[in-house]
Amino acid sequence: MEHNWKLSPSDFAFLWEECRRCFYLKVRESFYRPRPVMPKIFNQIDLKMKEYYTGKRTESFAPGIPPGVVSHDEHWVQSLPLSIPGHEGTCFIRGKFDTIVRFDDGGYGVIDFKTSHRRSEHIPLYSRQLHAYAVALENSAPGDLHLEPVSRLGLLVFEPDLYTQGKTGKVGFAGAMEWLEIPRDDDAFRLFLGEVMTVLESGEPPSPGPRCPWCRYREESRRRGV
Repeated sequence: MEHNWKLSPSDFAFLWEECRRCFYLKVRESFYRPRPVMPKIFNQIDLKMKEYYTGKRTESFAPGIPPGVVSHDEHWVQSLPLSIPGHEGTCFIRGKFDTIVRFDDGGYGVIDFKTSHRRSEHIPLYSRQLHAYAVALENSAPGDLHLEPVSRLGLLVFEPDLYTQGKTGKVGFAGAMEWLEIPRDDDAFRLFLGEVMTVLESGEPPSPGPRCPWCRYREESRRRGV
């Protein structure tokens, strides 16, 4: 029986990288890890950043970002079924992007906001997510948001380095915004989807990731019989 697997761009980063067994169990068996506790403050920061930039031109955001305007904030997108060479089944992408910029040259950009220290080893992981949204937007399911061409992908990274208080008594964190453009490479992303499909089409879940805390917990629970 051929399957059409639903893939979430958010899983292409840390879940896939940390434990392909947990990824397999989530997608194939709908067996999810417990939801982590996310401090509300990070959601508030993310929300306020998106509210501030919606509708604004990009020239004031960070050095190096091409001229354009933020045209869409958070929005669910879903792709058509995607055929991957060498695989009988298909997959489709469904997820919620952060921000879309319409550049003055006519193309669109998929942008994620990050409030953190930039770590170079994480850039390939975020690249997978951004590519997934680009593919979904250009190959959208009927009735879903369709935008093309998606000509740029990138991160706007905010790392606070100053605590400040204004004359009104309000306080805040300040720091520079950095634009980090990620080159689009559809061939590499297709190869990645091929890896994903190989794992999903195997008859058994793969071995646990060596640093996966959830798999270690399950194994220890089984060992103790509790």
